[in-house]
Amino acid sequence: MENTAPQLFKVTIDGVEVEVPPGTTILQAARKIGPEVAPPAMCYYEPLKGSGGKCRACLVRVSAGSAKDPRPMPKLVASCITPIQDGMVVENFTNPQVVDARKSVVEFLLINHPLDCPVCDQAGECHLQDFSYEHGVGTTRYEEDRRTFEKEDIGPYIQLHMTRCILCYRCVYTADQITDKRVHGVMNRGDHAEISTYIGQAIDNDFSGNVIDVCPVGALTDKTYRFKNRVWFSKPVDAHCECEKCSGKVQLWYRGDEVIRVTARKNEWGEVNDFICNTCRFERKQTSQWTIEGPTKVSRASVISANKYSKNLVTKPDFALKLAESQYKKIDDDRPYLHEMSDIQQSEDYKALMAKDEKYFGHK
Repeated sequence: MENTAPQLFKVTIDGVEVEVPPGTTILQAARKIGPEVAPPAMCYYEPLKGSGGKCRACLVRVSAGSAKDPRPMPKLVASCITPIQDGMVVENFTNPQVVDARKSVVEFLLINHPLDCPVCDQAGECHLQDFSYEHGVGTTRYEEDRRTFEKEDIGPYIQLHMTRCILCYRCVYTADQITDKRVHGVMNRGDHAEISTYIGQAIDNDFSGNVIDVCPVGALTDKTYRFKNRVWFSKPVDAHCECEKCSGKVQLWYRGDEVIRVTARKNEWGEVNDFICNTCRFERKQTSQWTIEGPTKVSRASVISANKYSKNLVTKPDFALKLAESQYKKIDDDRPYLHEMSDIQQSEDYKALMAKDEKYFGHK
């Protein structure tokens, strides 16, 4: 019987081997392994066709092109647009040249980017913040005037801060691929390039709000959420509703009992799973309009998870013990686990500790 199993290519990234189908890019293969080897990405967005290849944040070194031709590639390559070959060997975080190149990319992205994180609504969920923190340096060599732009009103829902834009083109691809009429794009060339609307038109499509979610920085923000709250003071909750225009699957962001904003759900790479309509995003801000599914799973590395302790951890100590036991490996120790204070006081460890306390501090 003929074997119809799909052909798979083997690729090794930072010493970890993975099998992927032909046509897979290096970045996609790395993401299949996990975040520990996945390069950062500022312009690539998997749901959007044609994205990638612009910011060079995902540069990697190919030390072996393939099993048939193991010669290394002469230069660093953008992993988001470079397809893998069978037997390819890729160096990412393990290569000093790649790490140094990323620092240079961060420096270029920050040349004209205003350091206004304290007043930017994107702070706390900004990809450029994360990228510069993980791969950048603490100082800048740039001493020239920064590029600035005149403020432009592009509609009632979306605030444009062109000075923060890194020209990733995500918003352009989003408008092209999920709306029926795109009225904005990249105008001019080179250092004068900017995101703008044609002949001053407003962005008012039913799905225009999705450009806010795909923007990796604070260039496009929600006017209805502007200066209302810090993201780490908000509590994200997964919810859904019956909607004729979109899937209705969203994240509700609470401040107390108030829904202060609605966004699309994102995966672990910060990419939208299902794009949502403007009705869900801007007009449904009441809990009664949604079916609550539960708290959003947030990465422990994110500031959004700060101070979000479960009530059970305080009111039910047994819950905390069970949680710790489920998340951490048991210590390889044959000593008995002591629950009662009287048993603890009779243990040799406790007596030794008290003896040290008496010796150094002079009290029992």
